[in-house]
This record gives sequence, C-alpha cells and structure tokens, in this order.
Amino acid sequence: MDIKEAFAVALKQVRTAKRLTQEDFSNVSSRTYVSTLERGLKNPTLDKIEDLANVMEIHPLTLITFAYMVGRSDLDSVELFSLVTKQLDQLALL
Repeated sequence: MDIKEAFAVALKQVRTAKRLTQEDFSNVSSRTYVSTLERGLKNPTLDKIEDLANVMEIHPLTLITFAYMVGRSDLDSVELFSLVTKQLDQLALL
C-alpha cells in the first residue's frame, strides 16, 4: 500500500473513531475535499494535515505515524518511534 492510500485509511479510521463526520471539518476543508483524501485521490499539504488533526484533537504526527503504521504492518508504534529517534540522534537534531 502506498502512503497516499495509507493516509486515506488512517484519516478515515481516526475520523470515525472520534465520531466525526466529514462535515465536521467544514471550518478547515470542504466535505468533498475530505472525501477525496479518504479515497486516496489527493495528497494533503502539511498545513492541511495540521488543520485536520486539530479538528480531531490529535497531534499531526499521530495521524502521520498511524498512516505509516497502516502502510507497513511490520512496524508497531514503539519500533517506529525507536527508528525515528535513532535517526534524529544520528542527525544530531535532538
């Protein structure tokens, strides 16, 4: 599964878990745009991911992380964060 498809699945699963409708995003996006994201037809910008995450009351990295977990069933959240932390350490950014 590519990242666009994985993001689509993650967005829809988080939205439904939070019991939100596509219309609940009307302050940040049209219902049709949210629908196109959930069908994997478009890629959101980082700004749009932040807007969507704010509506769902989660951190944008939670949504992005979940998308990568959906796309790669071989990684759980602990392994993924360990990998990211290691790579950030190697870049001397922490």
